[in-house]
Amino acid sequence: MAEKTYSNVGYLLAGVTIGWLIGIFFAPKTGEKVRAHLSKNIRKGHKHARKVAREFRERAEDALERGKELVNQKQAEIAEKLHAAVEAHMPEKAKGKSA
Repeated sequence: MAEKTYSNVGYLLAGVTIGWLIGIFFAPKTGEKVRAHLSKNIRKGHKHARKVAREFRERAEDALERGKELVNQKQAEIAEKLHAAVEAHMPEKAKGKSA
């Protein structure tokens, strides 16, 4: 049983070593270049995310402003209609007193 375990560990180590050597010989860039490339892409991603967040915030602010304007318009319309309805249903004497 112990012999089989040592055999499997040996195969594992041999596989890891061979994989590591293949990776070293066929890597398109050095470790330093890979880190520089990743760092550059991370900066680009961060910059892009900030730009998208800024655009989203601006659109949300515009939508909020349009919503406020719409609410104010509807509020004025409702107040106008309510006033007209109250005026229409008031008796003539009450109309004369309020004017």
